[in-house]
Amino acid sequence: MSKTLARWLDSDVGYSFRHSPMAIVAAAIAFVCIFCSVFAGWVSPHNPFDLTTLELSDARLPPAWYEAGKSTYLLGTDDQGRDILSALIYGARISLVVGVVSVILSVLAGVALGLLAGFKGGWIDTFLMRLCDVMLSFPAILVALLIAGVGRALFPNAHESVAFGVLIIAISLTGWVQYARTVRGSTMVERGKEYVQAARVTGVSSWRIMTRHVLPNVMGPVLVLATIQVATAIITEATLSFLGVGVPPTSPSLGTLIRVGNDYLFSGEWWITIFPGAMLVLIALSVNLLGDWLRDALNPRLR
Repeated sequence: MSKTLARWLDSDVGYSFRHSPMAIVAAAIAFVCIFCSVFAGWVSPHNPFDLTTLELSDARLPPAWYEAGKSTYLLGTDDQGRDILSALIYGARISLVVGVVSVILSVLAGVALGLLAGFKGGWIDTFLMRLCDVMLSFPAILVALLIAGVGRALFPNAHESVAFGVLIIAISLTGWVQYARTVRGSTMVERGKEYVQAARVTGVSSWRIMTRHVLPNVMGPVLVLATIQVATAIITEATLSFLGVGVPPTSPSLGTLIRVGNDYLFSGEWWITIFPGAMLVLIALSVNLLGDWLRDALNPRLR
């Protein structure tokens, strides 16, 4: 065991983690999902992107424990003959990448704007907060749907990377507001404390005070919010893909698999949509449970 890990386990947060069965189970589930997604090429039994390995005669096969199923397709196949288990592993990777990257962009934008608004105040604070009010007046999924739809309409033949970029920007544009408002409130509290006043008296620049002194003290709530928002971003991506404006149809994301399986749900091929839906719920639930634990662990009143 490395010294860093041992030091973390001996800290207050590590102690809280070791004595929280819910956090341990959620972390184990999240680790398995992330590990399988990162090493999908080695973990998955098939490659759903390799069209040469697809057999249309194997389309809509039931899971292996059914009489009509095959042992090579543990969870059955979809309408194109893709292995559901392999599609889940690759689809989870797409959903996790979109969710994590969009949250990172939201954190960068929201923390920067919130820190600026809370520290400077005046017309900058007023303008940024009114902008937040405008963004909050629109449902997040509606804004993401509009941006993703416009992007797909303007670039119908664009490369998949462009489609992923448009999707990430669409989710990030609606996610930065909560970080900005949270950081702005914490910054307004921190800027009146003695250590900030002492830094100003000694001639430290405002930029250095914000980045070196105030920013580390306002990141606690941001980490908790970012953990929870990862699950929200993943569900948003799945929703957009289900509506047909998310990732390209050739990419087996969880939302795309659910949309495809929905057409066959009432004809008996339930596994095409149930397994992707269960995978989506499992990822979102584990991340939310980790966020709840982190919120309690970082709250000194609950120690």
